This record gives sequence, C-alpha cells and structure tokens, in this order.
Amino acid sequence: MSFKAISQIAGSAMNAQMVRLNTVASNLANAGTVAGTDQDAYRARKPVFAAVMQEDGRNARVQVLDVIKSKDPVRKVYEPGNPLADASGMVFYPNVNEVEEMTDMMSATRAFQTNIEVLSRVKTMQQDLLKMGEGS
Repeated sequence: MSFKAISQIAGSAMNAQMVRLNTVASNLANAGTVAGTDQDAYRARKPVFAAVMQEDGRNARVQVLDVIKSKDPVRKVYEPGNPLADASGMVFYPNVNEVEEMTDMMSATRAFQTNIEVLSRVKTMQQDLLKMGEGS
C-alpha cells in the first residue's frame, strides 16, 4: 500500500471522527432542553460510517453515510409548573445519555489521535526513505 493511500485512509478517518465529535457536542448541548410534545423533543444523533473501497480496488476511505436520530424514547417527566407542560403536566426531555456521550467522545478523540500518529509515522518513513536514497 502506498504512503498516499495510507494518508488518505487516515485523513478520511479523521474527518469521520470530527463528525462524530460534532454530533456528541450537539447531543450534550441539547441534553437539558425541554419540549412540550414528544415530537418536538430533541433526539440524540449518531453518525453512520462505512469503509468504502475505491474503484481501483486497492485504496479505501472512511465515509460518513448519514447522521441518524436515535429511536430510543424521550424522557417524559411530570412538571405541571413548567410553561412547556402539556395539559396533563408532562414535559419531554431528550433521549441523550450523557455518560454514553462522554464515552463516545473519549473514543472518538482516541481514534482521532491514533490517526494523527499514523500520519506522523508515514511522514517519518517517507523521510527515512529519502535519507536512504541520499546515502547511495
């Protein structure tokens, strides 16, 4: 596999992890929002990734296929004093699990760092290869 192909894979994986980090940030930012109806409540978002082979069959990349809304139910809480409460005194909170989101954030950050390390090693190997060529 060429250095260019390795760099493209690592770069596309870093882009995918950035999308993942952005969705985590969005989910955490909306974790405490309240809605008056189930339909208006914020739903956690999750990116869907895929490894995609290029037409030449030798190179690959990571692609974000979509960012989907979680199908988990939203939290329904009895708060009759809340101005957004419906006729029965219920308000709706997002289906965001903060612990899960923080874990996802740490995982995405680590994956991003790993790809930075891959790119750093590719650069070092390229420099070493050039030095070998100078020595002949």
